[in-house]
Amino acid sequence: MRTAVVDSLVRQGFSVEDGQIRAPEMSSKAALRALHREAVEHQRERSKPGLRRHEEWLLGQIADGSDLLPSAICPSLVLVTPESKEELLFRWARLHWSIPTSAGYGRRLRFLVMDEAHGKLMGIIGLADPVFGLSSRDLWVGWDAQARRERLHQVMDAFVLGAVPPYNQLLAGKLVAMLATCAEIQTAYRERYCGVASVISGRDREEPLAMVTTASALGRSSVYNRLRMDDRKVAISVGFTKGSGDFQFANGLYEDLTAYARLHCTPTAKHSKWGSGFRNRREVVKKALRHLGLGEALLYHGVRREVFVFPMGENAAAALTYGESLRPYAETAADMAEFWKQRWMIPRAIRREDYKSFRPENWRLWT
Repeated sequence: MRTAVVDSLVRQGFSVEDGQIRAPEMSSKAALRALHREAVEHQRERSKPGLRRHEEWLLGQIADGSDLLPSAICPSLVLVTPESKEELLFRWARLHWSIPTSAGYGRRLRFLVMDEAHGKLMGIIGLADPVFGLSSRDLWVGWDAQARRERLHQVMDAFVLGAVPPYNQLLAGKLVAMLATCAEIQTAYRERYCGVASVISGRDREEPLAMVTTASALGRSSVYNRLRMDDRKVAISVGFTKGSGDFQFANGLYEDLTAYARLHCTPTAKHSKWGSGFRNRREVVKKALRHLGLGEALLYHGVRREVFVFPMGENAAAALTYGESLRPYAETAADMAEFWKQRWMIPRAIRREDYKSFRPENWRLWT
């Protein structure tokens, strides 16, 4: 098992020296994509049995660039419900990202961004529970440990957030990012989670969603930086991650480490309502590596991602730190769509027509 771990890391492009891993020079986004390629391919292969038979229909939901009339594009948000066609489309679309994407943990809200005029998919938004400790986020909020414990439930993390072709070539990534803070998402959160008792504490949660966070997929983000709605900063860069995580084990090795951990390691004690077994993926990997004598340093891959916060109201930080009543932003998805069309999309469509060359067949995953 030790040899399998080291060989896997080297095959992906890491070097392993003295119990630590070092990523290759990340001078381009192409290099970052290459480092994640094996994990992405594994995720696609795992999803193949449930999605391949639907791929013809799924490809039909993707626009042909030659058919797009930019001035007619009419974006709208569609809430994804379990076991629906929308869920199939969401699951399939996220497999096209350049890095392996999570399916989301804990609470979860998923949305499709659809173009009503053409009946095609523009992008996807997936929100889920945030990690408990994220230093750059916590420094921006300014809360102490107690405030974070009490109000972290007012934060969600975008585990996937972006546009699909050919709309991404018309800068629809900026629209999808803006929509993460729109009134409809605040309403969906309130209807799903406000007034619902927490599984662990048993307390009813009435507070609204105050902030969304995300980390750029490939280093510094050109989509989120300088993203504004009139005078309001929609996305605020708060720093970079420390370069740790477990994507380097997401190429099939994680399943082997899980089996090994179940045989040789003991899960950390946790609240009975969380169920049995290990707390999360990170605990599985840490304990398996430790038992193998490889050490937890292999979790520090060195690939840093830019962290962004998306405040849902003008006093989001104070609401999270001191419990102030949130004063939410009021823009709707329609407001944001119109702003995006005038500010970014129409000028881009006039300057560049490369979007017209995209064909849905280019997005086929399985032959």
